[in-house]
Amino acid sequence: MRAGLSEQEARQRREQFGPNQLPSPRAKSWWWLLLNQFHTPFVYVLLAAALIALVLAQQINAIFILVVLGINALIGTIQEYSAQKAAGALHKMVPRRARVRRDGQVREIDAIDLVPGDIVLLTSGDRISADTRLTEATGLMVDESVLTGEAQTVAKQAASAPIEGPLTERSDCVFAGTMVMHGRGEGVVEATGTQSEIGQIASAVKAQPEPKAPLQRRIERFTLVVAVSVMVVIAVLFVIVLLRGADLGSIFLLGLALAVSAIPEGLPAAITVALAIGMRRMARVKVIVRRLVAVEALGSCTLICSDKTGTLTVNEMTVRQLWLPRGQRIPVSGEGMERAGRIEALAAQVPEMEALVHAGQVCNEASVVAVQGQWRGEGDGVDVALLVLAGKAGFAPDQAQPGDEIDRVPYEPELAYAAVAVQEGEQKRVYFKGAFERILPLCDQAMGSDWEPERFQQQLAELAGLGYRVLALADGPWQGKMNPAEPPSGLRFLGAVAMVDPLRSDAVEAVARCRAAQIEVAMITGDHPDTALALSVELGLCQPRDPVVTGQDLVAAQKQGASALRETIMGSRVFARIEPMQKLLITQELMAAGHNVAMTGDGVNDAPALHAAHVGIAMGKRGTDVARENADLILTDDHFASIVDGVREGRVVYSNIRKVIYLLIATGAAEIVLFILSVLVGLPLPLLPLQILWLNLVTNGVQDVALAFEPAEGDELTQPPRPPNERIFNRLMLERVLSSALYMGGVAFAVFAFALSQGVAEAEARNLTLLMMVLFENVHALSSRSERRSLRHQPFFSNPLLLLGILIAQGIHIGAIAFPPLAQLLALEPVTLEQWGTLLALALTLFIVDEGHKWWHNLRQTDKADARTAERGA
Repeated sequence: MRAGLSEQEARQRREQFGPNQLPSPRAKSWWWLLLNQFHTPFVYVLLAAALIALVLAQQINAIFILVVLGINALIGTIQEYSAQKAAGALHKMVPRRARVRRDGQVREIDAIDLVPGDIVLLTSGDRISADTRLTEATGLMVDESVLTGEAQTVAKQAASAPIEGPLTERSDCVFAGTMVMHGRGEGVVEATGTQSEIGQIASAVKAQPEPKAPLQRRIERFTLVVAVSVMVVIAVLFVIVLLRGADLGSIFLLGLALAVSAIPEGLPAAITVALAIGMRRMARVKVIVRRLVAVEALGSCTLICSDKTGTLTVNEMTVRQLWLPRGQRIPVSGEGMERAGRIEALAAQVPEMEALVHAGQVCNEASVVAVQGQWRGEGDGVDVALLVLAGKAGFAPDQAQPGDEIDRVPYEPELAYAAVAVQEGEQKRVYFKGAFERILPLCDQAMGSDWEPERFQQQLAELAGLGYRVLALADGPWQGKMNPAEPPSGLRFLGAVAMVDPLRSDAVEAVARCRAAQIEVAMITGDHPDTALALSVELGLCQPRDPVVTGQDLVAAQKQGASALRETIMGSRVFARIEPMQKLLITQELMAAGHNVAMTGDGVNDAPALHAAHVGIAMGKRGTDVARENADLILTDDHFASIVDGVREGRVVYSNIRKVIYLLIATGAAEIVLFILSVLVGLPLPLLPLQILWLNLVTNGVQDVALAFEPAEGDELTQPPRPPNERIFNRLMLERVLSSALYMGGVAFAVFAFALSQGVAEAEARNLTLLMMVLFENVHALSSRSERRSLRHQPFFSNPLLLLGILIAQGIHIGAIAFPPLAQLLALEPVTLEQWGTLLALALTLFIVDEGHKWWHNLRQTDKADARTAERGA
């Protein structure tokens, strides 16, 4: 085995196992995306309308419809194509070169040519090319945070027999994409390409279908309902006019007019604008949007699954307490790498405190430098935290280590300690650090206290139970060359340090804001269950006695069946010792249970779950390329609190989309009411197809875009999330659409019928009816600014763009009347100031109808709330 594979064996295995590369990202062609834009019920109806127009020799109508469809398709294609980036960054995680032993010689080869059975050589600074089981290891420390999400470097060693278990416990293996931070090693490649841990993650990402955002699902249901309703209305009226003996040309022209009036042609563009506005607003609160529909999806989320390290915590180990053998705890202030902070020791505690801190500074392999009020560290996070602690004690951790090193024992998991021997003046001393269970048996005395090992053990175990990582320290005279397997005895126990990866300063408040918005938060981590529970209690996610679900619990539940797995996951909001693919499993189960899930993360291990969730949220500063490329949103400041601001903006966006939909649908429904009444009483078409397109796309199109800029109403984060199955066209919108559409359609019909009864020509009657509908649209846009709040309670100038849009819409229509070519095309005629004023007065009465409905709706809601309060009181 020491000679490695021969080149011939390597070639054969390359053919058998394939190249050491990750699966190529999925990509959709430009043409596929473009054609997919036409795959909606709205488009089918409008294409049929364009075909009818061509049959009836209405070429201008047909061209107008096709241009509208083309513009909407182009907007959608550009949006999807620009956002389409698969997990291509995964390929960057596999290095290009690797050192192997082949045919008895050490060679450097392309990493893509590595095969199972190759012997690879590793040294500090190497990025590992394939999953490898170690045969030799000397002080080997590996950064696995891209896979596990945990900040601490991991010690690795060779084992006589393979270690089975979760990834975090396989200390005899190193994995592709991770980095060697210290030491050297040699091992046999066990898995390459898609068979490696990172390869399985990449394959999982590639295999996952892109989940539809809540808005996509709602819009699809809504468009289907509208399209079917339109076809039913057209069919009924088709039969009515056919029975009356109308010619086929008139019948098809009616069908064309109805189709054009009922379909909100401007809706796709208006929704895109609303989402784009939300995207810009989110950028102001440090949330970058990669997929437009994720803007609204975040506002719809009912549960946020958050990674712990680097998301809720700062991803920097910090010493929070010193424990002295007398049983005293000394608090330490300051967070992470901040130079500000101090050790709150009493005068009598200073000698013991300084001895403890000095031991941590000497028995150390990291380094720090002072940069703009902070320490910047290199090396293991625990060692860096000890140096920062030394700085708070008044030592100089950025200067040369005190004393000359004589001997050293690097930390290894099977030893559970590290040691260093140094020359300090005339003395040669040794300093030890490690797990308190390992250090205490090496001691027979304690600084400043009687020797009470049982009490020490009990108190330190209690400290560990609070979620701290407890590190014991000891010193003693040097007794000669150290044997790692037989450490010296008779050491002096100095005490312990309790450290933690602290919560972000605003994390607790952010979780509280989520609770106020009735959004659940779950924490998913690879850390120890006790640490996870302690942090969750501090965050306010759970109570001290609440269950913590571990990766092993999930494995056991899976064996019992789907129902047991669902019950296990739904029974907790704290998950510990979770492996990468289990994060995906948790996300999928929560989604299957009916939650709209937002998943946060920053490492490679988060990629599948980020991709599968309704909303994937990656960290911008600490996040890997893999996490960012698979996310829908990116937090530029890495603050969990920014998510809550994003939720508020997402809810504003959805509210504005509902307002735009109401504006367009109610107008279209009013046009249908106008046509139905005209057909029932035997009047001619009240509007021509081209006039309807003018109404829907030009005059109303200016206003619906302006309505998308409506600011927040202020109560977004006090409302519960929308139910995942809630329809856009719910009862409230149905009531509003019916009341306003019946009124607008009825009044417009009255204007048309009255004009004809006074001997006015059809063209002029249509002209007056068209102006009536334009004025109704102007008033209706103002009524659409809120579903529940009266106009009296809305700042009139809070959306100046809408006011400008109304003036522009009216100005465009008046301009069209005055411009002969356009007037001829649209069959427009001048109107007198008296006619315009009369029609405006009629349009303003729409305020009475809409305000009356809001009053009635709010009264019902108040009655329901009072009834619920009475029931609870009873």
